[in-house]
Amino acid sequence: MGHKGKCPICGKPVVHEFRPFCSKRCADLDLQKWLSNSYAVPGEPVDPETLPKDEAE
Repeated sequence: MGHKGKCPICGKPVVHEFRPFCSKRCADLDLQKWLSNSYAVPGEPVDPETLPKDEAE
Protein backbone atom coordinates (compact mmCIF):
# COMPACT_ATOMS: atom_id res chain seq x y z
CA MET A 1 0.00 0.00 0.00
CA GLY A 2 1.77 3.15 -1.19
CA HIS A 3 1.29 6.54 0.39
CA LYS A 4 0.82 9.20 -2.26
CA GLY A 5 0.86 12.87 -1.59
CA LYS A 6 3.05 15.87 -1.08
CA CYS A 7 5.09 16.91 1.92
CA PRO A 8 3.13 19.58 3.87
CA ILE A 9 6.38 21.49 4.51
CA CYS A 10 8.03 21.69 1.06
CA GLY A 11 5.62 20.01 -1.40
CA LYS A 12 8.00 17.23 -2.52
CA PRO A 13 6.68 13.66 -2.87
CA VAL A 14 6.16 11.81 0.44
CA VAL A 15 8.76 9.20 1.43
CA HIS A 16 7.25 6.20 3.25
CA GLU A 17 9.91 6.22 6.00
CA PHE A 18 9.13 9.86 6.91
CA ARG A 19 5.42 10.07 6.01
CA PRO A 20 3.63 12.40 5.78
CA PHE A 21 6.90 14.23 5.05
CA CYS A 22 9.60 13.77 2.41
CA SER A 23 12.59 13.72 4.76
CA LYS A 24 13.76 13.84 8.36
CA ARG A 25 14.55 17.53 7.81
CA CYS A 26 10.93 18.40 7.02
CA ALA A 27 9.66 16.19 9.88
CA ASP A 28 12.01 18.03 12.26
CA LEU A 29 10.88 21.43 10.92
CA ASP A 30 7.25 20.45 11.60
CA LEU A 31 8.12 19.32 15.14
CA GLN A 32 9.95 22.59 15.76
CA LYS A 33 6.84 24.51 14.68
CA TRP A 34 4.70 22.55 17.17
CA LEU A 35 7.22 23.03 20.01
CA SER A 36 7.53 26.78 19.38
CA ASN A 37 3.72 27.24 19.28
CA SER A 38 3.86 28.38 15.64
CA TYR A 39 0.73 26.34 14.95
CA ALA A 40 -2.50 27.66 16.44
CA VAL A 41 -6.19 26.97 16.11
CA PRO A 42 -8.14 30.15 15.38
CA GLY A 43 -10.70 31.13 18.00
CA GLU A 44 -12.19 33.95 19.97
CA PRO A 45 -9.85 35.89 22.28
CA VAL A 46 -10.11 34.77 25.91
CA ASP A 47 -9.91 37.10 28.88
CA PRO A 48 -7.47 35.55 31.39
CA GLU A 49 -9.72 36.83 34.19
CA THR A 50 -12.45 34.39 33.12
CA LEU A 51 -10.22 31.28 33.17
CA PRO A 52 -10.03 28.98 36.20
CA LYS A 53 -6.87 29.70 38.21
CA ASP A 54 -5.07 26.53 37.06
CA GLU A 55 -5.52 27.50 33.36
CA ALA A 56 -4.60 31.18 33.65
CA GLU A 57 -0.84 30.54 33.68
